[in-house]
Amino acid sequence: MLPAIIVFLVVTGLIVGGYLAMSSLPALMKQRQLERRLREISAPIAQPINADSVVLKADPDAFLDRMAASTRGGVRLAHLVEQSGVKTTSGKVIFISLGTAVISGLLAAVLVRQNWVAPIMAAAGLVAPTAFLMRKRSVRMRKFEELFPEALDLLSRAVKAGHAFQTAMNMAAEELPDPVGPEFRKTFDQQNFGLPLREALNAMSDRIPIIDVKFFVTAVLIQRETGGNLSEILDNLSHVVRERFKVLRQVRVHTAHGRFTGWVLLALPATLAIVMSFINPEHMDLLFRESMGRSMLGIAAIMQTVGYFWIQRVIKIEV
Repeated sequence: MLPAIIVFLVVTGLIVGGYLAMSSLPALMKQRQLERRLREISAPIAQPINADSVVLKADPDAFLDRMAASTRGGVRLAHLVEQSGVKTTSGKVIFISLGTAVISGLLAAVLVRQNWVAPIMAAAGLVAPTAFLMRKRSVRMRKFEELFPEALDLLSRAVKAGHAFQTAMNMAAEELPDPVGPEFRKTFDQQNFGLPLREALNAMSDRIPIIDVKFFVTAVLIQRETGGNLSEILDNLSHVVRERFKVLRQVRVHTAHGRFTGWVLLALPATLAIVMSFINPEHMDLLFRESMGRSMLGIAAIMQTVGYFWIQRVIKIEV
C-alpha cells in the first residue's frame, strides 16, 4: 500500500503545482476578473460555434484554457460552461476532470483488489465534472423556461409604455432574477457595444437552446423587418408559451408512472445485490470470483443501461 500512496501524493502534487505555476494566480487575479466579465458579454453569433465569433475576445491566461480554445471539443466545453451558469472556465474543468480521474483511479486501486475496478473509477471521475455541468445546464434551462413568460410580459408592458425594445431588454435584465435577467443583460450589453441586434438575439438563442426563445427571436426580427404591433406579438407569444408549459406539465403527470418504473427497474438489481451480499455473501462472491460471473455482471449492467434509456425514450413526448 505504501508505494501506491507515494505515487498518489507525487502525481497529485505535480498536477496541483503545475497548474498553479501555469496560472500565476497572485499576479493575474485582477486581470482574470476583467476577462471573466468580458467573456460574459461575449457569445457566438452563428453556428457552428468557434472561438472567433465573439464581440470581445480575451486571451486565456492559463495553458489549459489556451489549449481548450484551440480545439473544437474545448470550444464546445466552454459553451457548456456558459450554458450551465457555473463561474468557471474550460481549462479548470479539464484540470478538475484529470484530478478526479487520478484520485478515483488510485483510491480504487488501493481500496479494491480488482484490476478492472480502477480504470472504471478513473473513467467515472473523468466524466463526473462534465456530467455535473450538463445537470446544471438542464436545471438552468428549465428555470429559464418557467420565468421566460414573465420576461415577455415585462417587455410587452415596457413597449406599451413607449420605451424602445433595447430599453425594455435593459429593464428585463434589471428586474428579472437569474437566469433570465443575466441572459438579457448579456444581450443588451452586446448590442450596446455595437453588435447588431439581429446577431445579439441570435447569440441569445444559441446560449439558450429552448424553442420558446427561438420563437421570441424570430418574432422580434420579423417585426423589425415588416413592422407591426410588437407589444401584441409579445403578449400572444407569452400566452402560447404559458399554454405550452401547461401542456408539458400535464404530459409529465401522465408519464410519471413510466419514469418511476424506469427508476425502480434500474435500482432493483443493485439493491437486491446489496441485500444478498449481507444475507448470503458466499453466493454473491461467486459472481466476482468466477469469470462467467463477471461476464454476467457486465452484461446485466449493459442491459440495465439500455433498458433505462429505452424507457426514457418511450416516455419522452415533445410538446
